Amino acid sequence: MTDQTPQREYVAPPALVVKSPMAWLALFGPGAVIASLTIGTGELIFSTRGGALFGYRILFLFLFVSLLKWGLVFATARHMVLSGAHPYRRMMDLPGPQGWLVILFFLLAIPSYPIWVGFHSSVVGNLVSWITGTREVFHGAIDYLWGMAVLGSALILAVTGGYSIFERVQVVIVFLMVLCAGVTLVLYNPPWLEMLFGAIIPQPYEYPDWLPEAYPNIAKYNVWVETTRYVGVIGGASYDYLAYTSFLRQKQWGNSSAGVVERHELNRIAEDPAHPVRSWVTAPLIDLSASFLLIVAFSAVFVASGALVLGPQHKIPDGDNFLNLQAEFVTALHPWLLPIYLIAALLTMFGTLYGTIEVACTISNEAGRSLAPKFTQRNERRIRLMTVACCAIGASSLLVYNFFHKWSGSEGSGGRILLDKFLTPVNLFTGILGCGILCLLVSRFDRQALPKSLRMPGWLVCLNWFAGAVFIGLGIKGYYDHDSRYQAIGALTIALIVSLLIAKLRKQK
Repeated sequence: MTDQTPQREYVAPPALVVKSPMAWLALFGPGAVIASLTIGTGELIFSTRGGALFGYRILFLFLFVSLLKWGLVFATARHMVLSGAHPYRRMMDLPGPQGWLVILFFLLAIPSYPIWVGFHSSVVGNLVSWITGTREVFHGAIDYLWGMAVLGSALILAVTGGYSIFERVQVVIVFLMVLCAGVTLVLYNPPWLEMLFGAIIPQPYEYPDWLPEAYPNIAKYNVWVETTRYVGVIGGASYDYLAYTSFLRQKQWGNSSAGVVERHELNRIAEDPAHPVRSWVTAPLIDLSASFLLIVAFSAVFVASGALVLGPQHKIPDGDNFLNLQAEFVTALHPWLLPIYLIAALLTMFGTLYGTIEVACTISNEAGRSLAPKFTQRNERRIRLMTVACCAIGASSLLVYNFFHKWSGSEGSGGRILLDKFLTPVNLFTGILGCGILCLLVSRFDRQALPKSLRMPGWLVCLNWFAGAVFIGLGIKGYYDHDSRYQAIGALTIALIVSLLIAKLRKQK
């Protein structure tokens, strides 16, 4: 099961040798993928929603969660750069039937990604129906037909594309959004001191008095459910970080593309403080730091949007208005800014949709590399097509289900049925519980596989242990407080049992 490490000549990263901050921009690539994946849903939708509901005080939660998730993904990336081993590969060495945790993550990804793809498609469809003035067609169910059209475009791109195209597209989208968001925030001139206070001082969260009457379907849930939802989407999800670690193999940073490095080679690197592989650890540090700084900046922009514009009007982004309400943030400055916002929002959400499919393909391939490397190598293209097909069938089924539910005028129809019944339980695992599991495992991987001098520093170990406890605690409480608690816990239990059985059968075979 151990990959062989090819002989290679180590070269220090050119962008770091010159020690120029401008040269560091050349390293920004995989981090743009993380930023674009979360900006579409986390910042554009839920940061605005959090700002409208809780004001600037929600910024502390976003900053806190971003720090914890940055620590997780940097720890996994640094392990990959030094040892060439993906977290999935290290999971193969955990106690119990070999590969059981990899299988568990794979089994949970099978329903999770079609649900996320369906959600992103419906959000873009909701925006397109507003732009085209067709919102009332089929009693408002036209959103889901537009969503299917958008999904079709993303699927074509996913079948014909790949990581290199994916990264270039996301870098362009992120830089365009940085420009637009930064200019908008400066022109709006929000209360900077109040924003700073909200970002650094933890404060209690309470629903505004107007929420029960205006949005009873949101007010019926505990504040913990709402804020835990933000924790799941802000900064990305566990599968995004697993995919990011795989993307490093494409970038050939350090040992990331070398296969699992043998212990004697790791000892040689550990004995040489000036070894070039050590300097490559700085590459994901710069890439991820830039990514999460952008995420925090976007959070501030759209929290301000919610607090300044939507909150006073008693409006929040919900199942029927995910993206169009945010347009008021720019049109309040000048009506001519509306087309710019619409283009930026469409590009961002389409990038998020396409990125979600690309991440699904990446983690499917990575699971195969760990569980059945020879089979995966022979059938890489087929695995990708099967993953795209799974996302297409699952997402289309959800869109069709929601279309007929809305068209028939059923009680509680609308985007909320997709969000509450399907997305929230999935988000609790992908964005919270899964992150907690990885946080607790990554220091174990370092301790077991790396020489002492190559292991992560103590502060990063402590950060990941703390993050693991926070995420697992929030995930458990989030499931307990949600209506789907029994179904979700039952599904997780069944998935765990099935993964253990499959792993045991693999071992016997």
